[in-house]
Amino acid sequence: MMTKQKSLSRLALVLGITGFLFSSCQKQGGTAASAEVATTDSFDIYEGVEFDMPKVQEPTFANNSVRITDFGAVGDGLTKNTKAFEQAIEAVAANGGGKVIIPRGMWLTGPIILKNNINLHAEAGALVIFSKDFNDYPVIETSFEGLDTYRCISPIYGKDLENIAITGSGTFDGNGDAWRTVKKSKLTESQWKAKVQGGGVLSDDGQMWYPSEMAKKGDTPGSNFNVPFYKTKAEYEAVRDYLRPVMVSIVGCNKVLLDGPTFQNSPAWNLHPLMSENVILRNLNVRNPWYSQNGDGVDLESCKNVLIYNNTFDVGDDAICFKSGKDVDGRRRGMATENVIVKNNVVYHGHGGFVVGSEMSGGVKNVHVSNCTFMGTDIGLRFKSTRGRGGVVENIYISNIDMINIPTQAISFNLFYGGNSPVLEVDQRADDEARDEKPVPVTEETPSFKDIYMKDIRVSGADEALALQGLPEMNLQNVSLENALLKAKKGISAVDADGIKLKNVQVITEKGSALTIYNSKNIQVSGLTYNETKEPAVKILGPLTQGVKLDSKDYKDVQKQVAKGNDLSKTALTME
Repeated sequence: MMTKQKSLSRLALVLGITGFLFSSCQKQGGTAASAEVATTDSFDIYEGVEFDMPKVQEPTFANNSVRITDFGAVGDGLTKNTKAFEQAIEAVAANGGGKVIIPRGMWLTGPIILKNNINLHAEAGALVIFSKDFNDYPVIETSFEGLDTYRCISPIYGKDLENIAITGSGTFDGNGDAWRTVKKSKLTESQWKAKVQGGGVLSDDGQMWYPSEMAKKGDTPGSNFNVPFYKTKAEYEAVRDYLRPVMVSIVGCNKVLLDGPTFQNSPAWNLHPLMSENVILRNLNVRNPWYSQNGDGVDLESCKNVLIYNNTFDVGDDAICFKSGKDVDGRRRGMATENVIVKNNVVYHGHGGFVVGSEMSGGVKNVHVSNCTFMGTDIGLRFKSTRGRGGVVENIYISNIDMINIPTQAISFNLFYGGNSPVLEVDQRADDEARDEKPVPVTEETPSFKDIYMKDIRVSGADEALALQGLPEMNLQNVSLENALLKAKKGISAVDADGIKLKNVQVITEKGSALTIYNSKNIQVSGLTYNETKEPAVKILGPLTQGVKLDSKDYKDVQKQVAKGNDLSKTALTME
């Protein structure tokens, strides 16, 4: 059970006390202590988890500490302190590890490179501001958007390390507005005018702002989701300003703790643990402007044994997102994201609250998500992929989720994802992700989503309650929803799905049917309740549909409330 103080803190979050402010907020929660395991919370994070996983190991630190001011750091927001951070970290590492303390103040710096056994601790009132000088961020070999590529080094970077932490209640600001391209359509007229007058260059059609000509040069027609295709490092360095880094890059590390700080205004993704294990993210405040391109909260990629809990997200793209590499690069890596617990998180703006994909070519499995609240998030629970990815997503357990004011689908499975935002932007078209009726051969490039279990889901306002969209050649398999209340303009749709189970689901719609089934099989529905509209409660369509079982007790007038398409086989539906 959470402490009374933490319960009150979460209540304040649910009441919507938030804002994109460039200051740190006081937060409850443990920090990594000298010579001890980092403070743990009073509730059992493993309670109710449906699969076996090892307990996540927390880092421990020696009883050593220094302050960055011991090495000449000046907290005026003007003096660059890159060398002071480097020397402080080196001094602690050379002494067996411990805590590097960032006191109250405004600390301008270039990249902070972590070392083994370092706890970077930002005290209350500490604001770390990363430099706008792109020359401070050399191009390195890394992974972004699931692809092996080159990018500018991250403001906070650690690779192949053991026993590291970032703690305290201070704030880390990535100065992302200096890096990010911005679409004119995402700003007001006055905001756009101010942006253009502040410097940078525009696209040829005047609809996109870039920080420099170098950045504009990098945005080539052949780019793959912000990853240009070049062959040599020199070619990437020639477009360095376009290669926005993720703010916190943790690569190939073991025993990682992020506990307490605010991370905000990232150039690209905010937090990116990659190919790491024993990772804990808790008590964090993760923020980006709503208009930020690729302004994700956390992208957990090819990691195992992870805890994500008691965090708040208000971001420009997906909030809590699981990935495992993209296409050939992801399949070659072959590292799933697995054994993850996600609990007690609040998401405000974001393209998705909890998200899997679309870069999931290495697989995602054994995931527990519970006790999360999504408020105004574009999509609540979002699963996305497309042909060419490959990979298997399986054994996902989701429970006790609250959603309100969701502008699109509360729950979305889209295996024809093509990069569109959930709320379409002016340069995007819905038919860019239109379903292709014709099946293609199943190969290693075929993504598979199966064995996904959802229960105790409450939705108070959405455009669409639940969209289940598989592939004709690889249906969604074994997806269940139990004990749900879904209030939305439109109801549930199941297309190219196999083994769907709906039990004790109430659907309150403004128009249309509560449930529409098309070219799907082995569908079991019982305890379905719905409000009366001009349409039948259930529509069953498609020549490939078979094995649909409905509970006759759910319908006062089956002939009126259950409609069958003309192309439906006579044996496709069974009333029980």
